[in-house]
Amino acid sequence: MGKRLPKIGLLYMDYVLRFFDRSNFRGWPDKIESVVYHWKGDEERFIREVKRKKIDVLIGNIPATAYETFRRIARELPHVRFIPSLDSQFANKSKENVTRFCWKYNIPVPKTYIFYDREEGMEFLRKTSYPKIIKRSYGPSNYGGYYVHKVDSFQEAEELLTSRRYCPIYVQDFVPMEADIRVMLIGHKPVCAFWRRPPEGHWLTNTSQGGSMDYMDVPKGVLDLAVKVSKAANAEYWACDIAVGKDGEYRILECATAFAAFPYIRDWIGQYLMWLLSEGRFPKPNIPIYNWEELGKIDSSLLRTMRYITFGRYTPSYDGAIFLHRQKVDEEGAVHKIWELDEQYPMEAVKERDFEEWPSEEWDFSHRCRGFWAQPAPQGTEGGEEHTFEEPSEEEELPYTEEELWQFLAGVLGEKRAKKITKQIDLFNIAYNLEHQPEALLEIKGIKEKRLQKLLEGWETFKRNREKKGEIETSV
Repeated sequence: MGKRLPKIGLLYMDYVLRFFDRSNFRGWPDKIESVVYHWKGDEERFIREVKRKKIDVLIGNIPATAYETFRRIARELPHVRFIPSLDSQFANKSKENVTRFCWKYNIPVPKTYIFYDREEGMEFLRKTSYPKIIKRSYGPSNYGGYYVHKVDSFQEAEELLTSRRYCPIYVQDFVPMEADIRVMLIGHKPVCAFWRRPPEGHWLTNTSQGGSMDYMDVPKGVLDLAVKVSKAANAEYWACDIAVGKDGEYRILECATAFAAFPYIRDWIGQYLMWLLSEGRFPKPNIPIYNWEELGKIDSSLLRTMRYITFGRYTPSYDGAIFLHRQKVDEEGAVHKIWELDEQYPMEAVKERDFEEWPSEEWDFSHRCRGFWAQPAPQGTEGGEEHTFEEPSEEEELPYTEEELWQFLAGVLGEKRAKKITKQIDLFNIAYNLEHQPEALLEIKGIKEKRLQKLLEGWETFKRNREKKGEIETSV
């Protein structure tokens, strides 16, 4: 009789779209449990449910607003493996965490300046050269460049920060880019990559801002950098956004375990995890390098519906090996056949670590932003640390009524389209994702990039109008 398979649980949260479901683990013979975290004081109940169901492995991404809570939960469940681990998800929480992670592992990033002392940050902006990039550090939501700002003067920077009230003040040197490239990896192997190019005369590469994308001829050096970053994070699955500078250098812009992916990629992740957790009882997925050049030729509306895509392994006599015999030229001018490159990027077993790399006691500085914009920032630093970010409470409930949200959605999309959307996802889920992870809404049928951008713009207008109404009612 073989060794018992671990008990799998899928980690879900109210108001958060689900990345995995049981269909991604097709063929797993045992029952796959699910555990839902309900926010607001649900820690103890959640821990009891995991123990009662005797779950060995919890699979799922944790949103930034719950990250510190789940570091505590993980300590109460020492015999449960979280996939991805809380350390692997460190970069999910904030732009600052991405920077810290890259600094530690000597990974190239745009030169970055982070201040939790407001006056120090403003003094830097007063004296520095421009242009500069200012980002909202906290949270994963940078869809469409919505929280990424290019400023050309101190006046612009001051007006932006006074209006947006970002904490910390997170500034990067502006790096002129040819494009950026997103690379997705499973077991440190690149499985999908694509270019995002800015429109003529613009700097943002987001397709919602008029940028274009294509899958062809991603440089080997970009794939090498993505693999290095994935291994440093010890991540079972991972994604990087890598800037291709006009100076020829590659720099990390973003990296995380939370990213939008077509269903067939989530199937590949599920198959990989089945292989990993079963000690080889299930086959490791065979996903050839540069497969995305061929799959990318398929219309995205069709690609979004495709599931369980598999590939044959390379054999010299196999007629279907024509693709793997194609050649690629790297940055040094060396020529490689794709099947040779495929062997250079093996899919590896990610091993669980028995220590915390990023414990909250050392790396959670959220308390230092309390009152950041309400009063003078505290002088000096604690423990020599110079950076922090503001963390909204994970216990914060959405302050909107269902009627308000319906009026917003119907007003932006029209009643007919709004009804179709709400058959797939409820109004509170829509509101939560617009606030925290808008790119996740691209998984909803009927929401594409332009429509999502329209929703984001309408959402900001909705919130501003609501605030004005509250001010008027208060004055009366």
